[in-house]
Amino acid sequence: MRLKNFSLTFGGQIFKAFSDESRVRILHLLYKNEQMCISDVELVLDFTQTKTSRHLIYLKNAGLVNYRRHDQWVYYFIKDEVFDIVSQIFKYLERDSILQADQDTYQILYSNRELAVNKLHIRKYIAQK
Repeated sequence: MRLKNFSLTFGGQIFKAFSDESRVRILHLLYKNEQMCISDVELVLDFTQTKTSRHLIYLKNAGLVNYRRHDQWVYYFIKDEVFDIVSQIFKYLERDSILQADQDTYQILYSNRELAVNKLHIRKYIAQK
């Protein structure tokens, strides 16, 4: 289902969501990669779990993202209704160096999935000591 029109209130929510750089970076990763789990977003953006969750909840409450659970993983994605609007905004930001660097980091981590998993295990092991 695509959004055909929206109210001033909903438009305000969209623009407020895009007013924060962290949320724009998260939305851009979701836009480019269709869906992502919280741990991937944390790794790519080097955010804490608290910061990532707070921004994802904000985006969910603003009506921009939704999530699905798969076992213990939670995957976030941009809602179909707002995908066209988000797409239009990111067309203007496609050459932004920060957003490009985030996507490059994700591509490296995704291509080296085993390496990323090992880093997580090492980080948890060190944190336990």
